[in-house]
Amino acid sequence: MSISHSVTKTIGIDRPSEQVFAFLADPANWPRWAVVNVRSIEPTDDPDWWRMSTPLGPARLRLRADAESGILDHDYVDDTAAWRVPARVVPNGDGAEFMITFHQPPSLDDAEFKQQTDLVDTELATLKKILEAGPADVTA
Repeated sequence: MSISHSVTKTIGIDRPSEQVFAFLADPANWPRWAVVNVRSIEPTDDPDWWRMSTPLGPARLRLRADAESGILDHDYVDDTAAWRVPARVVPNGDGAEFMITFHQPPSLDDAEFKQQTDLVDTELATLKKILEAGPADVTA
């Protein structure tokens, strides 16, 4: 058994960690910040899973969230792959850090993996902008 290549992205957000967690723990908010990878999302008959439209086609998302520990791990499943994505929101002073780790799947070579994970920077910048804009923008 070997360890896969991974990349962890982190962004500081000037917003209380509880509010950052609450925003991210609601999959209905994901199209607002995950602007590269999530076109739309809707609940399914199974309360654990959400149906997404992505640039690569349909996919499903399941959050495994725990507010007390800031865990926002999620499962992503599409026609070609299934990913487990560890993510955390942790306090940082009066604000928060959001961290998300991606493990390179065998289906992507190093260049493709880097290209895909670099796109996450756009999403994290969007998340920061939304959450730091003010209370009205967080719940809209």
